[in-house]
Amino acid sequence: MTDHLFAGGVTTPRGFQAAGVRCGLKEKGLDLALVYSAAPAAAAALFTSNLIQAAPVQVSKRNVQCGRGRAVVINSGNANACTGEQGDRDVEETLALVAQGLHIDREEVLVASTGIIGKPLAMDKLRRGLAEALASLKEDGGDAAAHAILTTDTTAKQVAVTFQLAGYKACIGAMAKGSGMINPNLATMLCCLTTDAAVSSALLDRSLRLAVDDSLNSLTVDGEMSTNDCVLLLANGQCGNPVIDAVGPDFEAFTQALRTVLQAVARAIAMDGEGATKLLLVRIINARDSEQARRAAKAVANSLLVKTAVFGRDPNWGRVLSAVGGSGVELRPTRIAASFAGIPVLAQGHPVPFDPAAMKAALAEKEIVLSVDLAVGSADARVFSCDLSYDYVKINAEYHT
Repeated sequence: MTDHLFAGGVTTPRGFQAAGVRCGLKEKGLDLALVYSAAPAAAAALFTSNLIQAAPVQVSKRNVQCGRGRAVVINSGNANACTGEQGDRDVEETLALVAQGLHIDREEVLVASTGIIGKPLAMDKLRRGLAEALASLKEDGGDAAAHAILTTDTTAKQVAVTFQLAGYKACIGAMAKGSGMINPNLATMLCCLTTDAAVSSALLDRSLRLAVDDSLNSLTVDGEMSTNDCVLLLANGQCGNPVIDAVGPDFEAFTQALRTVLQAVARAIAMDGEGATKLLLVRIINARDSEQARRAAKAVANSLLVKTAVFGRDPNWGRVLSAVGGSGVELRPTRIAASFAGIPVLAQGHPVPFDPAAMKAALAEKEIVLSVDLAVGSADARVFSCDLSYDYVKINAEYHT
């Protein structure tokens, strides 16, 4: 059976419960999520490589080293970043409250936060919210949890996939948030994954790194890296498959399913980029190696000139070439080729005439592919991104106030 992607979430895999409640950290809406595995689970996680790291990132990095995880708690409305010793104490108290409420070890709790940087958590509100979330856990609570982690997002990001493992039907579910400050290295804004597959913590970590590489690490909205980026994965083995503890067909099947989910998440985040009107897919082909392909694709996807051209339906391929040339990758100027929305604009280093009306119609679509052939090798890369509209400036100019 091939992977089947559908509209599920973190409670779609067997043995998981979740809750989403309002505790008042945001001006309105749900703002505290809790995900819980009723059975013991392996855990793996990846975190931002930003040298300024929020307190929950530092604590979760420590806890995941034990290889076990039973609960993930995420608040929105406050990043708990650059909050000093008070921020550390607040995270430790959060761990204690969740561990006590669920009768699990503190090391089995992972914490994440998103929102304004530099503002201490309102722990009185968070304590009340945690009590409510612990009492509200249920098997269909995934949707509420997915809405509780949003900030400037306009929609929740949820997905699930079913697949076969050694004759057993397994499932991976995901919820994510992210709309701005997206240019990850190891993860994206926030993503929580659950699976009922049985995977050792070592192989779970390896699989996550592989799957993230061409999904969440191939995503950019605005070229900005968050202090709070993390992707957290729990695997409780409730589907019944033999534990995956070595590389082989089952490991490959699991990793491919995980990649399918994470690519869907990356696409959803790019489509919901702050102020975005279009999903932008930048494809680089025939690069010297995969690292150079990724670098060139990111350069195009992060170019303000390219992104505004896509917003304005302007086939300004000179901006694309300028971004690729400025990225420092190897290319052959006399062989380079490019296309906008499937329409060739450059071949063998020379312009290709095109029908302006057809181009304008193609660039009016919601999904735009920009493709560049560097003509020096056989490696390729794809980066998920979006256009840059007037609303991006408005949203971020008024974010704090």
